[in-house]
Amino acid sequence: MNRNLIASLHQELRAALEANAERDPNYSRIGVIWLSRWALCAMLVGILLYLVGGYQAGFLYFNGLAAQGPDWPWEWLTLLGDERVAFALTLLFARQHPRVFWTLICAALLAIAYSRGLKPLLDQPRPPAVLAPESFHLIGPGHHNQSFPSGHSVTAAVFFAVLVYYAKWLSWRLLFVSLAVLAGLSRIAVGVHWPVDVAAGLAGGVLAALIGVWLAGRSTWGIHNSSLHLILIAIAASMAVSLWFDNGGYAAATLPLRLLSIFALSYAALVYLVLPYRRTLRHQAQRE
Repeated sequence: MNRNLIASLHQELRAALEANAERDPNYSRIGVIWLSRWALCAMLVGILLYLVGGYQAGFLYFNGLAAQGPDWPWEWLTLLGDERVAFALTLLFARQHPRVFWTLICAALLAIAYSRGLKPLLDQPRPPAVLAPESFHLIGPGHHNQSFPSGHSVTAAVFFAVLVYYAKWLSWRLLFVSLAVLAGLSRIAVGVHWPVDVAAGLAGGVLAALIGVWLAGRSTWGIHNSSLHLILIAIAASMAVSLWFDNGGYAAATLPLRLLSIFALSYAALVYLVLPYRRTLRHQAQRE
């Protein structure tokens, strides 16, 4: 591939990012209302749980309720809070919706600071470190420390909250909220987080998304910078590759993770390499 072709591909990507960025609004009043109310509800639930029953409130009840059904749905749902899954999913829309992609990056940085900052600082024990093994249902690896907040809940919340902000239809917003909440509840079902952890994770993730929207709207260079875009896509692709080799300790999720890896990488190769390459060759042939 000669330098002229590479330069043409880069120019083609830059033009696509410029054009596609106009698809999504820079500001959505409805989106702000949805995220604000969602974050408030999550915070209130967490506070009420703590005030009524303490830090461990509601865990045994919900964990026991979830244990009455099969394990695999919870294993699948909990992977929605895996950072690698979130990045892999961005490969499916990053080129077509670069504004959404950049907002996710801004929000993710805030969410990581919130989650990774509080976890070691508070270092709360998880259910496997406190409860007898026979008293609750554990699925997958049993973590013991750094319980607050739930990192998977933060990841699911920040990812789906950004999608809620940009969604155009009520049905999509309801679906995205439901998926984030179910991902959070799955952390109780698999036995590694208290309900208060999940509520705090959801609230923090949604607030990070809300602030991320504001930051992305004031730093639009990240939307149009094709070099930065490609670096971030390469990171997302590497995380998609890792899904093939690592199921996060949840065996039932191995197949869906591998299918996601294949599909996300194939789609990214198609929209970032194959189709642009064909268009560039066609334009060069027409000029000649």
